[in-house]
Order: sequence, then structure tokens, then C-alpha cells
Amino acid sequence: MKKIRFGILSTAKIGRTKVVPAIQHSELCRVDAISSRTMESARAAADALSIPKAYDSYEALLADPDIDAVYIPLPNHLHVAWAIKGLEAGKHVLCEKPIGLNTSEANELINAEGRHPDLKIMEAFMYRHHPQWVEAKRLVDVGEIGELKTIQSFFSYYNADPDNIRNKADIGGGAMMDIGCYNISLSRFIFDAEPSRGIGFMERDPEFGTDRLFSGMLDFKGRVSSFTCSTQLADYQRVNIFGTTGRIEILIPFNAPPDRPCALILQRDNVPEDEQLRTITFDICDQYSIQADVFARAILDDTRVPVTLNDAYANMQTLERLMKSAEDGTWVRC
Repeated sequence: MKKIRFGILSTAKIGRTKVVPAIQHSELCRVDAISSRTMESARAAADALSIPKAYDSYEALLADPDIDAVYIPLPNHLHVAWAIKGLEAGKHVLCEKPIGLNTSEANELINAEGRHPDLKIMEAFMYRHHPQWVEAKRLVDVGEIGELKTIQSFFSYYNADPDNIRNKADIGGGAMMDIGCYNISLSRFIFDAEPSRGIGFMERDPEFGTDRLFSGMLDFKGRVSSFTCSTQLADYQRVNIFGTTGRIEILIPFNAPPDRPCALILQRDNVPEDEQLRTITFDICDQYSIQADVFARAILDDTRVPVTLNDAYANMQTLERLMKSAEDGTWVRC
């Protein structure tokens, strides 16, 4: 079986601890190289992860003719530049979210994709590929909770480290860029639509200048998604999807563990009482491995990736407009 040969641009923690091991355990991929700005760092990561090749620059890895695709876990402000360089080097690109710092950057990447129609590029919203989200979407679509009306979601953690990239405003730090993009993405995914307007409420960190607490509301032509995200609250994540006759609660919606089963709760009001509350459990799986295989399958079969750049652009556009709403204190058109 042909496998897609991945190279990793950087030794970022998310790559070393989550994504690279998951790619290595996928069915259709393998990791053949990793790069850093120093050979010492690259070699240490390569040795720890049993990766055959180490490069002391991203350019050197991109020049390797035996690499089919690159995974980019770089800081947000570097996503677009290195994704474009990856395409120009003839590599397929799997890039961490958010795809860029703004819609202008996302549009640059869309234009670059157009110049390389034979290559695949995908935003790495790994949660969408987990079976719990596939099932949640199916339940909504087949009417198990009646008419879909509203979604409530929450995502938070506490990080006050001034040296952490998530607390550096000038390179894309802050709650919305790091985790609020999930709240927006899931809303668009479940409603299968774009919001018509939105409003945001924000608290900035006085030292970092980042949005450390953000609440938003999105209007999908009378159906509503509301959410809160924060980089300085207790760790918590939950999603509730409400319909006229039922509800779906996803217990660990984003950081689904790869070493134990996940579950969602399905509540239905129009069935016998002993069937009204049901827990659906999913077998142990790694959403990052599934993501790698989904991306690889699109390459091997020459089909469209499930999270396209147009989707990434739309997500960034909604994020930008919610930020503007928070600054202006008013509803904005999305």
C-alpha cells in the first residue's frame, strides 16, 4: 500500500507530542523527516520520534524530493508564508489552524492553491474527523433532535506565561485565534451554513494585549450559536446542540483523548421515557491519525479535502467580524 511521506516543519510541541505520533500510527502515512532552525533541535526530535531524516532548516526539508507532504505546526503568523513555500516546492500541505492571521492572508493562500491545482492543502481542524462529531452531525441531519435551533459551546484553559506564543498579540495570540476558531467552526459545521450577523464581547489582558476572554453570538437567520472561550479560565470544554425535541451533548469535543473511549449524550423528548436519555460511546481512536488518513486519501484518490481553504477563509472572516464587533460594541454583518 502506498503511503504519503510526511515532513514536519518545526519541532513544535503539538507536533512532537500529538500529531507526529498519530501520523506514524495512521494507515496511509509515514513521517520521513523533521526540520528545525538548528540541527541539534531537529536531530533530538528525530531521535526521540524515530524519524529517519533531520534538517537544520525548513528550506532543506522542502527541497527533499522524497517528501510528498508537509505538516505545519508553526506559530500562527508563519502559517501562510510556509504553506505557500510548501506548495511552491511541490508538496501537499496540512497546516494547523487558524490558517492565517486574517482573511487577506487566507486569500493569499487561496491564490497560491490556484497556481498549484495538482496539490492538496487542508486546514488541520482535527475535531471534525472524530467519530463523535461525525455522529453528532448525522443525528442532527436525520432529525433525531427535531429542528435544529441553537448551539452552546465553551472552551477554556489557563495560561499566563508571558513567553508563550499564545500570549503574544503580534503573532496571532489570544483566545479567539487559538481556540475560539473551534467554536466558530463547529457552529458553521453543524448548521451547515454561514452566519448572517454576529456580536462579540471581549476582555483583553492588560499586559499581553491579547483577548483573554471572548464571548460571541452568531445569528444563522434566526438560529443561534453562542460561545465563550478563554485563555485564563479553568480548563473546560463542552458543546450542547439543541433541537425542538432533543439535545446532543459532546463531553470532550475538542481534545478528544486517544487512549480512552469518548461519549456523547443524546436526549430525545418524543420517545418512551426509558429511551429519552442515551449515552453513545465511541471506540478508542486518535483524531489526529484519522485526520492524516483523510488527508492522505484525498491525495491518493485526487479528491477534495474535507476542510478546504474556502472553508478556512469563511471561518477567518467570521472570526474577524466578531473581533470587530467586540471593538465597536455592536452587531456586525457576517
